[in-house]
Amino acid sequence: MHVLILSKALLSSAYRRKTDALAALPGIRLTVASPAFWQEPRAQRLEYEISPTPNYQVEILPMRFNGRHHVHYYPTFGTLVRRLHPDIVHVDEESFNLATFLAIRAAHHVGARTCFYNYANIERAYPPPFRWFERYAFMHATHAMACSHEAATIIRNHGYHGPLSIIAQTGVDPMYFVPRPDAHIARQPFTVGYVGRLVPEKGIEDLISALAILPPHIRLRIIGTGTHAEALQIHAAHTGVTTRIEWHAPVASHTMPLVMQGLDVLVLPSRTTANWKEQFGRVLVEAMACGVPVVGSDSGEIPHVIGDGGIVYAEGDRLALAHSIIQLSAQPPIYAEYSQKARQRVQQHYTQQALARQYLQIYQQMLTPM
Repeated sequence: MHVLILSKALLSSAYRRKTDALAALPGIRLTVASPAFWQEPRAQRLEYEISPTPNYQVEILPMRFNGRHHVHYYPTFGTLVRRLHPDIVHVDEESFNLATFLAIRAAHHVGARTCFYNYANIERAYPPPFRWFERYAFMHATHAMACSHEAATIIRNHGYHGPLSIIAQTGVDPMYFVPRPDAHIARQPFTVGYVGRLVPEKGIEDLISALAILPPHIRLRIIGTGTHAEALQIHAAHTGVTTRIEWHAPVASHTMPLVMQGLDVLVLPSRTTANWKEQFGRVLVEAMACGVPVVGSDSGEIPHVIGDGGIVYAEGDRLALAHSIIQLSAQPPIYAEYSQKARQRVQQHYTQQALARQYLQIYQQMLTPM
């Protein structure tokens, strides 16, 4: 079978390890279509990271309205579909996006089966034309994928009745994300990390406030950029913890294992808003694969991702967040237990190879006569 995946997420060489694993499976011919860059709203520009792509071809496509999640599209994608005539077009975008509508329409014209991938986990009624895009996707897609239980429920509530799978968009390579030799030991000073966008909904102010409650040997390392960076630095100054925080620019995805290995705990303190809640939290899986215990709020899908591999607290509860970090830093047996469980959970559920096999099963189902 020939599968064509359209995905801006595959700009990242780390994300393409899933497609590496997928292309290595028997019976599949793979082509990946990606833009040259993506301007993440309120954060950094993400460039295509060049790396070898064994056994499959990558097509770099121009994108219109780059950085606008729901209205961006690829003007040459229809030409690519007509040239390749794939059996399956996997659109790695939400059902209500313009890019999804145009890609599914192009695939439909050449008789290809299609699927889409939804992250949206907050119930809302989409105005035209996005409601029309969603309706078209529901009518013509052979399969739907969702990143979370909430996203899957919303797809059903909006009227999709076809096959539906809850599956991570991409996993990690456990040979690449590996624990440091002393991963089961909490070091001194104890380094708590946050990696991601510096925007209000990520709850980083809660983490900085929790740091003020914690003993002075506990430090915070913040890696990322975003519109809230200056406000966070001001908040750190007001809470008296400026000297205990390291600020770092975003790093390339291929250096993320080293970043995670440098932490003792990773925290994802997301705060649900009227328009957003945490959809997955890939950094959790990357840290857990490195044997780094994780602490996350109960926003969105975070509790399902962490499972027994870390500690979940009520979002916005800064005292509970501080207590969770204290528990890990002050009790070596508990730290060692969570380090081991974190790695085991990733090996069971979130490796690239495990996800590649699940995606292949979905593609095979899509080609099965109905």
